[in-house]
Amino acid sequence: MSDPLQALLDSALKANSFPPTSRYYNVKTASLVTADGTMLVYLRRRFVPGSDRFTVVQQHRVAGGERLDHLAATYLGDPEQHWRLCDANDAVRPDELTETLDRRIDIALPENTTGVPGA
Repeated sequence: MSDPLQALLDSALKANSFPPTSRYYNVKTASLVTADGTMLVYLRRRFVPGSDRFTVVQQHRVAGGERLDHLAATYLGDPEQHWRLCDANDAVRPDELTETLDRRIDIALPENTTGVPGA
């Protein structure tokens, strides 16, 4: 006989409610029980993919005062996709992409998506 509580917990731990456009979409959840018996469900660590998993389609040269969310809006059509620019450029700290003038930022297709650059 299966335990209904365990079945509920297992189903809750397999999926999360983040949309496909979220950096946390495929991140699994885990749980822990505190000393007072409260169960906490949390996201497991998200590992940043290597930049070699992206197809670069163009580059942007950083000018003074630029913000990553503005660049994401310009190149990706959504300011909340700034994390894709970070992933494609091996940046764990987002501000590092825009703090150096003339730095080149790779604009890439989503992870593991192939295409013809410049097409």
